Amino acid sequence: MRTLYFDCFSGISGDMVIGALIDAGADPVKMEEELKKLNMDEEYNLSWGKVVKNGITSTKFDVILTSKSDQTHEHSHSHEHKHSHSHEHEHSHGHSHSHEHEHSLGHEHNHSHVPHSHPGSRTYKQIVEAINEANFNESVANMSLAIFKKIGEAEGHIHGLPLEKVHFHEVGAVDSIIDIIGAAILIDQLGIESVQSSAIPTGSGHIQIDHGIYPVPAPATLEILKGVPIASNDIRSELATPTGAAIAAVLAGNFGSLPPMTVESIGYGAGSKTFENHPNVLRVIIGETQ
Repeated sequence: MRTLYFDCFSGISGDMVIGALIDAGADPVKMEEELKKLNMDEEYNLSWGKVVKNGITSTKFDVILTSKSDQTHEHSHSHEHKHSHSHEHEHSHGHSHSHEHEHSLGHEHNHSHVPHSHPGSRTYKQIVEAINEANFNESVANMSLAIFKKIGEAEGHIHGLPLEKVHFHEVGAVDSIIDIIGAAILIDQLGIESVQSSAIPTGSGHIQIDHGIYPVPAPATLEILKGVPIASNDIRSELATPTGAAIAAVLAGNFGSLPPMTVESIGYGAGSKTFENHPNVLRVIIGETQ
């Protein structure tokens, strides 16, 4: 069975997942083409390329929002949206110009269609409709819907709202939509039949978001990780983001050490932060298990 193992020794975020899958051999150009089915490609450009994190060559993936995105979404509404950007894509612009420019594609600006306009944040219902209307294959659609539902239920629980009333300030941000659906596209593309993961380190300390100073793991992240083994470490930083936590929580059928497998490919996906004593990367290991 073709198995994907998330080795989350430095946590997990959506952009790290995509970077690692590209690094392991998935095709980002095909992913970019598939993502155009969402009709929101005027709101972002994608960038990926090699960076070195504490001695490990890895792939950094970024979603760079365009001015179109600013017009479509009222950022003032977005309390978790700012939180999402600060940890998942905090250096995206710097990286895209310094490291990935040779890899970024020049054809994103040629668009013949008009994107759907969603004033303010996108709701759970709007995201579900966008996925259903995009005509992804069944595997990609099911993975994406399950991950969004996991985050929506967690956010609803924290904010005291039923799922249909949840406004996805954070997950509705274009970059998180791309991270989740892009990850599903690449996992499907790689022919993965089962997913396993290590325990998830969340980090510690506090983060500043619009609601105030919150503990790490953030409430939504911790809610998403109910039933998932959490690993402890001494890093005072947010290692697992809601998006990354939901990808692992939904897709992984088992959490533990690396299963017996014949390893076929390995990928390293870089996070935005750099830590003094260890590489801030997510490792994915793909191979055949019994």
